Amino acid sequence: MNSAQIGAQDAAIGQDGLAQEFVQFAIDAGVLRFGEFKTKAGRMSPYFFNAGLFDDGAKLQRLAQFYARALQASGIEFDVIFGPAYKGIPLGAAVAVELARLGVNKPFAYNRKEAKDHGEGGTLVGAPLKGRVLIVDDVISAGTAVRESIALIRGAGATPHAVAIALDRQEKATEGGQDVPWSAVQYVRDTLGLQVCAIADLAQLLRHLQSTDKFLPYVDAVSAYRSRYGVDLRT
Repeated sequence: MNSAQIGAQDAAIGQDGLAQEFVQFAIDAGVLRFGEFKTKAGRMSPYFFNAGLFDDGAKLQRLAQFYARALQASGIEFDVIFGPAYKGIPLGAAVAVELARLGVNKPFAYNRKEAKDHGEGGTLVGAPLKGRVLIVDDVISAGTAVRESIALIRGAGATPHAVAIALDRQEKATEGGQDVPWSAVQYVRDTLGLQVCAIADLAQLLRHLQSTDKFLPYVDAVSAYRSRYGVDLRT
């Protein structure tokens, strides 16, 4: 199936259908779990999404397919893929491979956490950053990694254009230890000016739980968490 056929298929399924399919895949892979988990913001969350557990070739291949399908459905155009260290490196590489398989061959680059003082040197590895750059990562928790990526991309003379993530938690960010009315994704979109493409979001995750008897025990906890920490999606 080529890129055009994939795009037509996903248009028929709809973005919500793609998101539902992804949520079930994440559950089956053990990446999306339910219970009590402490977030970086110090909140007790009833669910935990750990993209590091897409830890074998088959899972990573299918994950890349979801990213590619979501990107194609979004209509976002870009010239280079950038994977920020560390989780973004395998994610960006896998997405580049999948897009190439679909006939959309894009250059790929990533960064090191520490500059290399021998060989080619520097912190950037791979294709030169130029034109519109797509950042690929798992989630946007505080926007810190995105801001760091933006600085690197601009420093190379390119334009940070969009971010692709697996899950948008749609919850309030924190500043100085205090909740703020906007999410990290909204901050990246509205303040930093980048387009954001998420395979799935919290609202879609919750609808998936509500649609299956097996997951009904988690619905109340996730709903309560969303009511307490969720952002106004109309803004």
